[in-house]
Amino acid sequence: MAATEPDVTNRTMRRIAIASGTGTVIEYYDFFIFATAAALVFPKVFFPALGSAAGVVASFATLGVAFVARPVGSVLFGHFGDRLGRKRTLVTTLLIMGLATALVGLMPTAEQIGVIAPILIVILRFLQGLAVGGEWTGATLMAAENAPKAKRGFWSMFGALGGSIGFVLASVTFLIIGETMSDETFHSYGWRIPFIASLLLIAIGLFVRLKIDETPVFKGEVSQRGTARAPFVEALKSQPREIAFASGVLVMTFAFYYLAVGYLINYGTAVLKLPRTTVLLIGIAAGLMFGLAIVLGAAYSDRVGRKKVILAGNAVAVVWALALFPILDSASAVTFAIGSCVTTLIAGFAYGPVGAFMPELFQTRYRYTATGFSYNVAGVLGGAVPPLVAAAITAAYGGFAFGIFLAVLCLISLGCTLALRETRNAEMSEPVKAPVQ
Repeated sequence: MAATEPDVTNRTMRRIAIASGTGTVIEYYDFFIFATAAALVFPKVFFPALGSAAGVVASFATLGVAFVARPVGSVLFGHFGDRLGRKRTLVTTLLIMGLATALVGLMPTAEQIGVIAPILIVILRFLQGLAVGGEWTGATLMAAENAPKAKRGFWSMFGALGGSIGFVLASVTFLIIGETMSDETFHSYGWRIPFIASLLLIAIGLFVRLKIDETPVFKGEVSQRGTARAPFVEALKSQPREIAFASGVLVMTFAFYYLAVGYLINYGTAVLKLPRTTVLLIGIAAGLMFGLAIVLGAAYSDRVGRKKVILAGNAVAVVWALALFPILDSASAVTFAIGSCVTTLIAGFAYGPVGAFMPELFQTRYRYTATGFSYNVAGVLGGAVPPLVAAAITAAYGGFAFGIFLAVLCLISLGCTLALRETRNAEMSEPVKAPVQ
């Protein structure tokens, strides 16, 4: 049976895009305030006994826990997203993220309850990772499965754009709080305010998401063929090659982005000795550049194809990885701003088409699971590992050595993208091949 275009108006697509983007703004706001706090506060609040350097490593290790949890969350929520629907799953991920984030803001310090404090922080971070593991995929599919083919790249990028806005919002919140109170007050309780305040944003997100409908592509799949009994197993049997290579496409994007919004915040204040306010302002600028680049990359992919845009971003990233730390080590605010903003610009341009590219690779019956799993495996390789090893490599061998490590990750993304087909003309309601019986 021939595939049909989703019958949606621009007004409907705008409403879906708002719902998709609003939810990811909130989810990633929660996710990023943890990353910002891990760079600025957690080494002193939750890991004081480890000392300065080890405390930073332990603090960033808690970020890594979330990335390990994300593939687990993608399989868990992908299962329900492929069997029960995109909408129900998105509401669930939002609630889990909101509760975990608020509890971080209420957490006693290591001085108050000892080793239990960092253990609980790790558990809550794991829950955040589970929720985010299902969030981006569901939000992206809501747009991708509703959008007309000619503009699918553009409409599918709002989930990714929400992540950029969420980071900027998190940074602005920390900047305002940090500038309106002393360092002592900030480290005492000020850092908790963004976490607790997220409860208001969660309420807004739920209100928006409860008003959208299930995607017509999913409803059509259910009515015509039913749902997959075990989406993850079926995906691995049907499209193992696509899952393997798709898992490498975003390694560079994750590595560059989380380097810029996580590790470089600490690097700028602790190593380069730049003022915290300056570093946070530059981080906000980098987040805005990331969002702009997402829009450009997504829109351009509707004209020339997803693969060409992603390949261009990864190719430039190989060169930039080697140049980044020599530029940063001049230790001026200007070069730090250039390093941070160019890094997120490259990452965002390659990231823009992914909201359409990855869903277009997979069949509807296991699309939520396969897309989410591939996306979040890339998160482990690119988002968790580089910030965790960055401090050790730069301390032992210098920034250029870490740049070589980054360049290798960029080459992995480049090779994986080359191995996949162009998807710009794919039909979302038409299976790539017959399903496994």
